[in-house]
Amino acid sequence: MAINVNTVYQTVLLLLNKEQRGYITPTEFNSIATQVQLEIFEKYFEDMNQLIRVPQADVDYADRVANLDEKLSIFKTFGTAVYDGTTTPLTPYFKLPITDGYGATPTFYRLGTVTYNDVYGNITEVERLSRMDFYNIERSPLTKSTKAFPTYLYENQKLFVNPKTINTTGDITVDYIRKPKNVIWGFTVGTIGQYLYDDSLYDNTVVPATGSQDFELHESEQTDVIIKILLYSGVVIKDPQIIQVAAQTAQSNEVNSKS
Repeated sequence: MAINVNTVYQTVLLLLNKEQRGYITPTEFNSIATQVQLEIFEKYFEDMNQLIRVPQADVDYADRVANLDEKLSIFKTFGTAVYDGTTTPLTPYFKLPITDGYGATPTFYRLGTVTYNDVYGNITEVERLSRMDFYNIERSPLTKSTKAFPTYLYENQKLFVNPKTINTTGDITVDYIRKPKNVIWGFTVGTIGQYLYDDSLYDNTVVPATGSQDFELHESEQTDVIIKILLYSGVVIKDPQIIQVAAQTAQSNEVNSKS
């Protein structure tokens, strides 16, 4: 279950206006909320890198690596890479998926596992190599890539795969992390000019776009989301006290999460 955008916005407004400190518009909130979501999302990768170096508790719900992976799983997806052999000069490659295996068209963020699917239904992981290794191993019959041990080079969001006999759309499947959708508190304008929350699903196929888009972060992140939005809101309304309190709270939460 995602974090409800209206719950967060109303909480932020309540905290800001409790002492008549100021007000942020829906447009300002949407920009800040999207930035905060991206910051928390990107930090998952840094935290994972640190946590895998530390032994974890073998207890249900207490394994931090498992808990963090659960938060990332929201953004995990896969798709079929599309073969392109028409480039000039001829350097065939596979394009990253545009549509994922669930029929959505997410924005690609980070590459995961690449696999080769042969005609017999076998699935083989394709090894990622640096540019130097990718070309050098092809010099010897003993080390060159085969369909049993395929390799790939990833550059400019393209997959260059060896051996070259892997050359059909459907041969390569890509697991990847998609980018979170922008947070949107949608609204209509009331009879006296007030903002009225539009709880319908965000639709950008109409002009103007309608509806709202919730945060896609795990619901356990709601407190952190509100604190970070308050921090940015303090900058917008030029209130140093809000900035100070929000920054101290965010830092305290960060320390507690790693202790």
